[in-house]
Amino acid sequence: MKMLLTVLGLCVAASTASAQQGTVMGTWLSESGVAQIRIGPCPDAAAGPLCGFVANLINPKGPDGAAIAADAATDYRNENLSLRTRKVIGMPLIWGFKKTAEPNAFEDGKVYNGEDGKIYNANISLQPDGKLRLRGYVGTPMFGKTQLWTRVN
Repeated sequence: MKMLLTVLGLCVAASTASAQQGTVMGTWLSESGVAQIRIGPCPDAAAGPLCGFVANLINPKGPDGAAIAADAATDYRNENLSLRTRKVIGMPLIWGFKKTAEPNAFEDGKVYNGEDGKIYNANISLQPDGKLRLRGYVGTPMFGKTQLWTRVN
């Protein structure tokens, strides 16, 4: 019986992991390699069908450029002075998207760029190679920058 439960548990875990491979949901490594972003359903439905939060930082640095612990990193570049002391871990990074006719493609959302402290319009989509394409822009998508994120899990 114990063996059967173990096998059943492994099958459920494998099917969940497999299902996540075909979706934008999951944890992603940013193109710069400095942050892992967890994308899932928004805690508040008014923020859209999916949101992304900073789950982990890789080799974070403080305002002086010195290495710091990930849980001590703050949003010191934010344009809003009142948000400069908030912790980066758990910070919202993407929100406000609308589903498109394409599965696993979302548009008209927002992305926060922690490197310059600004919020941009954004579109995201799952690419055939399994990477997540994020296009941040001002005005129209033609005037923007694309990043490709790699799935962590």
